[in-house]
Amino acid sequence: MGQSALGEAMHKIAFHVDQNDLAVMNLALNNVANVRKYYQAKGETVQIEVITYGPGLNMLVDETSPVKDRIAAMSLEDLSLQFSACGNTHAAMSKKAGHDMQLIAEAQGAFGRGSPDGTARAGLQLRQAVSLQRF
Repeated sequence: MGQSALGEAMHKIAFHVDQNDLAVMNLALNNVANVRKYYQAKGETVQIEVITYGPGLNMLVDETSPVKDRIAAMSLEDLSLQFSACGNTHAAMSKKAGHDMQLIAEAQGAFGRGSPDGTARAGLQLRQAVSLQRF
């Protein structure tokens, strides 16, 4: 019980963050934790991805993230938890800063530049996910 016949998570949920606001970032992380607890209590599996783009990418930038310690702790608790960064936003931020904006270790790497940008990725996830929460 708890997984599909192929061993995939029964539920897939994507949260996306597009604001550089500590309260918004913490709200998203609180909801991630609550969703995990909910499905664990039911004995069901859930795959959660947090997608960041625009100003929300600061959530995953090592030198600017006000929640990187919390993300690190949550990632240790749930190895399937994914944090994704928009490659287009990452490239633009790096260009503006004049150097590569290093992402935190838990970031799955930047997507975009040949793969979907943040908003397109959120749309793709919506088709596959049970729910999409925007922050």
